[in-house]
Amino acid sequence: MIELEGVPELIDPVMVAAFEGWNDAGDAASTAVAHLDREWKGEVFAALDAEDYYDFQVNRPTVFMENGVRKITWPTTRLSVVRVGGDKPRDLVLVRGIEPSMRWRSFCNELLGFAHELGVELVVILGALLGDTPHTRPVPISGTTSDADLARRMDLEETKYEGPTGIVGVLQEACTHAGVPAVSLWAAVPHYVSQPPNPKATLALLNRLEDLIDVRIPLGELPEDARAWQVGVDQLAAEDSEVAEYVQTLEEARDTAELPEASGEAIAREFERYLRRRDGAAGPPPGGHATAEGGEGAPGGPYLRDNPGSGRPRPPKPPKAGGTDDDESSQD
Repeated sequence: MIELEGVPELIDPVMVAAFEGWNDAGDAASTAVAHLDREWKGEVFAALDAEDYYDFQVNRPTVFMENGVRKITWPTTRLSVVRVGGDKPRDLVLVRGIEPSMRWRSFCNELLGFAHELGVELVVILGALLGDTPHTRPVPISGTTSDADLARRMDLEETKYEGPTGIVGVLQEACTHAGVPAVSLWAAVPHYVSQPPNPKATLALLNRLEDLIDVRIPLGELPEDARAWQVGVDQLAAEDSEVAEYVQTLEEARDTAELPEASGEAIAREFERYLRRRDGAAGPPPGGHATAEGGEGAPGGPYLRDNPGSGRPRPPKPPKAGGTDDDESSQD
């Protein structure tokens, strides 16, 4: 039985979820939810029983000291709630966890139980996958749903993917069967520089989420971190002629394939986002718990800001033959 003690009645709640693991290339999706939780000072109100869903030999507990007392943190999935203020306040239920090792259907049913009790109106699941995309171009974000009406209203694609899936695909399908509107947003991460963090992909996911649920998200240092990340990868790629040539090939393919993206609709979308941020620049971001946009460092802040000799990994050379070990290139 689910008991939600201490959780107030929520306003137009949206559940936003991300899971570490197979669905989280570059840690881009889980970092996006962590950013929301930190910026809006989320309050954890529930945690799933780790014994039910995790293999502790795969995801091991960690030991830490608190006031001289030895304690253990168990890998699990936690739920927190944040209120976004402004002219039209609404609440976000944030789900952060690790892809479970077992009992996926029970795991999804438990999350949907929370969604039902809280009156959640929409579930948005964030994911990130490896793809043939150049780091020098905007991060491709695909939005998919199994709901044809939702696809029309929110300018999304109806999912056509067939193949292996992760907890993101399973949870979206569980939402469909439960009659809960659900959307998956996927960021494509360059497969040749897949190590976390990837603040550029995290930023792209948050921008798309902002458009989808019509809230202004305080970005903190993420834009600066994304620029630093790209400059750092530029420098690493320039040191290897094969990688530089491969990136140029990806750029040409991307530019040719996405010429229609420079449409009036895409430009208008970016201009609307600019206006929203400019209008809010004079004062603090909306939301009673939000910190100022220049506040504490965003995820991945120190990335590529160390001394040149800091031992950062080089991007691996691209495979000679075509094809990558992508997750779900058009995921559920």
